[in-house]
Parts: sequence; structure tokens; C-alpha cells
Amino acid sequence: MPDRPEIVCICGSARFVDEMRAANRDLTFAGVIVVAPGETDELITNEQKTALDALHLRKIDLADRVLVVNPGGYVGESTSREIAYAHATGKPISFTDPV
Repeated sequence: MPDRPEIVCICGSARFVDEMRAANRDLTFAGVIVVAPGETDELITNEQKTALDALHLRKIDLADRVLVVNPGGYVGESTSREIAYAHATGKPISFTDPV
């Protein structure tokens, strides 16, 4: 294992929570530090969503690269914003499915 493991930020639609959990598990067992979207079983307010979206951009800042979990090629509005941010900050981006 290297001195500092790679850090990967997972991005994706909340509808793919199971797929993001699987990616998190697989990366973690491969020795990767994973940062991922927060999860909740409750409805959140628009203010909370805005705060969580901003927090996720800071998670991208921490990462060495971004993994977009996009079953069937789906990328929603928030994830598109995160991809644009990662691209603008020079983070490598990969996808689980073709876009």
C-alpha cells in the first residue's frame, strides 16, 4: 500500500444509492479512501440541499479523482454540476457506465 492511499470522490444521483454503496465498498476493499454523498431517509429542505451540494464540491476538492456512478448512462443536474466542477479543477473523472 502506498504511503497515502488514493482518495476518490463518488458522485451520482441519489436514486443510485445502492450502486454508490457498492462502489464505495469495492473501492474501500481495494485500499482507496472514499468520500461520497451524504445519505438520509428523510426529505430535505431546499436550504439543506444547497448546503449539501456545496459540501460535496469540497469533497471533490479533497479527492485525487472522481468516480461518477451512472447506471444506464444517467447523469442528473446536480451530478452534471459536480462533473463540471471537477473538470474545472483538473480532477480526473471516470464513469461506471458509458455516458
